[in-house]
Amino acid sequence: MNFRFSGISAALALSALALSSYCAAQTAPAAANSPYGGVTVEDIIARVNDQIISQSDYDRALKELDQEGRERGATMQEISAQHKDLLRNMIDQQLWLSKGKELGITGDTELIKRLDEIRKQNNLATMEDLENAAKEQGVSFEDFKANIRNGIITQEVMRQQVGQKIQFTPGEAMAYFEQHKKAYQQPESVRLAEILISTGTDAGAADDPAKVAAAKAKADDIEARLAAGGDFAQLARSFSEGPTAAEGGELGQFKRGGLAKVLEDKTFVLAAGKATEPIRTRQGYVILKVEQHIGGGDPEYKDVKDQVEEAYYMERMEPAIRAYLTNLRENSFIDIKPGYTDTGASPNETKPIFSAYTPPAPKKKAAVERTRYRESTAVFRQKSPQQKAPAPDEADAPAATPGATATDAATAKAAATAKKKKDKKDKTELAAEKPGKKEKIRFGQAPRETLPTAEANSATENAGALPETASAADVPVSPLEAAAPTAKTRYSSRAIAAKKEKTSATPKSKSKKASAVIPPPDSTEVADRQTQAAPLGLGGNTAPSKKKKKTATTTGDKTRLAQEPKKPAPPAPQQTIPAPVPGAPAPAEQ
Repeated sequence: MNFRFSGISAALALSALALSSYCAAQTAPAAANSPYGGVTVEDIIARVNDQIISQSDYDRALKELDQEGRERGATMQEISAQHKDLLRNMIDQQLWLSKGKELGITGDTELIKRLDEIRKQNNLATMEDLENAAKEQGVSFEDFKANIRNGIITQEVMRQQVGQKIQFTPGEAMAYFEQHKKAYQQPESVRLAEILISTGTDAGAADDPAKVAAAKAKADDIEARLAAGGDFAQLARSFSEGPTAAEGGELGQFKRGGLAKVLEDKTFVLAAGKATEPIRTRQGYVILKVEQHIGGGDPEYKDVKDQVEEAYYMERMEPAIRAYLTNLRENSFIDIKPGYTDTGASPNETKPIFSAYTPPAPKKKAAVERTRYRESTAVFRQKSPQQKAPAPDEADAPAATPGATATDAATAKAAATAKKKKDKKDKTELAAEKPGKKEKIRFGQAPRETLPTAEANSATENAGALPETASAADVPVSPLEAAAPTAKTRYSSRAIAAKKEKTSATPKSKSKKASAVIPPPDSTEVADRQTQAAPLGLGGNTAPSKKKKKTATTTGDKTRLAQEPKKPAPPAPQQTIPAPVPGAPAPAEQ
């Protein structure tokens, strides 16, 4: 299997390395009137994914295309065809760059190598000198690097996504050569390399014999080294004084008739790999080596093998690239300004649709009917519409009975009129209570207007949600009504009341489980209970122990401290007053 990429790399390298032919001529965009009163700074011709192609980019590429066509000598028809495909090529470039960004290809390392090669070709010392040389020619160095980087990314993506999938065998390449054999017919030619030893004589001046002799001696020494097996390219880099010394003396391909007579006679008779003796020319002594010798007529496959494989590879590469780009177009976002055409567009592309934003219509809220107790005292919070009662004249009026007297008819009519008035009064009372009206209810009080009052003599049923009082078990206690006052009891009397509740056998105090009839225990069960209740003594003795009777420590009736009679208080002690001494002063009164 053979993989050939030299054609692509050579084409991209040629465009990238041609610094002198690169011209970054900027064209001013056309000033368009804006409905907002401003001026359009830059028009966008196409949008490709997250990148754009502006009007200035398109104009600059168009100018460069015309300049290259004139330098190449292309006809007007060829240039016009290239104008039609210009936008397609620019979109293709953006698609390659988008795919390279997706694959993580940056091209920074290769960019440094390419810039260094350009620096060496232009005999510049540093990158600063290369940047200064670009500025002197009016070229933006940043744009120049961006173009080289884009070419590197395009080449790498093309190699990974398309080039690696193209495979062919040597048999297929040979078959292609047989089909296109006439295309490879060419005149006899040789590919040469040189080593030039200058004699130092200016054009038109007489030769200096000393310099000529020194140049002849140096050329003979190089010839001797070549005869001893020296490397021609290395010797050319070391000793050649010609402009091709840095490339190892490579001159290129020459057909018969393209060289001077003396050089043609010396070189076309040699086989590939042979070198001539030193030949005297106006510049000095030159030694030529035949790198390749192609005979005239139909060439052999081995002589043009590289050219055939490259041509066959490119023949298969071009449709594969176009198919891959079509697939990229179908999976990308591409929007082109009206008036411009993409000749590589696919019919399966998804066209973007632009529309003005329209806010969604507000949703209609569902009508919620707020109802209270209405239209019937027996229905609470009824939302469904009530059926219309029939008219009293039709529904309630008694049917005419055959043989009825006028008095009976008048009585029936009076009863119907009275009922009609009563129904009208009820409707008026119900209409006075508006549905949805909220009542202000104070804390701790029951509603007075929004809830119905219980009708007199109406039967009620306790569903178990409310407790019942002990005094009136059949009447449920309403939480909206005030509870009856209960008499306060002392703590000592509560134990007696509890005992009475336990001893009283009322149907309400018994549960459903206790209502079941329990059979009395038989003699065996009574004996087991007594045995189990008997205490166990030492050594398993179950005989009942005789408890000693406690002797009473006190005799007589027990009395409380409060019931004991009060003892009389003891008499107060009497104070003795001594008798007065004659002649002593009397004691002062207190």
